Amino acid sequence: MSLRKLSLCGRSLPRQPLEYITQALSLGGRLRLKDFQVHFSSMLTAITRAVSPAIVNCELTFVARRPIELAKAQEQHRAYQQLLEKCGARVISLPAEPALPDSMFVEDPAIVLDELAIILPLGTETRRPEAASIAEALAKFRKLACVDLPGQVEGGDVLRVGRRLFAGISARTNAEGIGQLASILAPYGYEVVSVAVTGCLHLKSAVTYIGRKTLLANRAWFDTKPLSGFEWIDVAPEEPHAANALSIGGTVIFPASFPRTRARLEARGFHVTPLDISELQKAESGLTCSSLLFDVAHT
Repeated sequence: MSLRKLSLCGRSLPRQPLEYITQALSLGGRLRLKDFQVHFSSMLTAITRAVSPAIVNCELTFVARRPIELAKAQEQHRAYQQLLEKCGARVISLPAEPALPDSMFVEDPAIVLDELAIILPLGTETRRPEAASIAEALAKFRKLACVDLPGQVEGGDVLRVGRRLFAGISARTNAEGIGQLASILAPYGYEVVSVAVTGCLHLKSAVTYIGRKTLLANRAWFDTKPLSGFEWIDVAPEEPHAANALSIGGTVIFPASFPRTRARLEARGFHVTPLDISELQKAESGLTCSSLLFDVAHT
């Protein structure tokens, strides 16, 4: 039996089961594929955080400030978490941080990959305390590495497609931070590609990967040249902020406020589940920014 070809439902087995198999074979033990297919699997996990009561004082860069109704924002965030669960994720919801207005945007302080999680120094100094509790939560599932100041990276600027990470150079992420990220990830075989962002907060405000080698994008807001080789779906001109979507469990979760772009997705054969995040959008929210998604191997 070749260990190279062992997989579980199309996924490579995690290191621990492979070590177990190797040890058993070295002892002359007999193993059949079904012996560990039953016991080893992975679970999609989502770390989220409850909406801060201070969200009304959130950072805003590219949208005008409007009053935010806290109860409605909290209700919409709960609906988001429920939809993640419906799509197959186990949701770990961290408690609200009353002193940190933007802390529900858990994607920004960290990047989670199969091999490790990278804790990031955010581009806004007042948000940097958000990282401590995210690091504590992730340490249960991944070994940790860190990008250090003067490097700055926010997870909303990092678009992962396979083993390539497209990193936006933006108001929140700088070249020093991207360079450190590339150095951390090089031993694991990841390529980090810089992308200039000009018209929005983060790279993923302008482009997200929705599967099938396809990008949903507002191509006016970033340099498209580093992302050659993909299929494109352009947002409707009337909906410039519609490029942030979350692909999970065979569906594309998509803001209900962008029906014209939704029609474009459906016309290309994507299954779309709309979600009302209208109150959260007043805080410059998209859909990817409110969760950290990763697989966890378990028995």
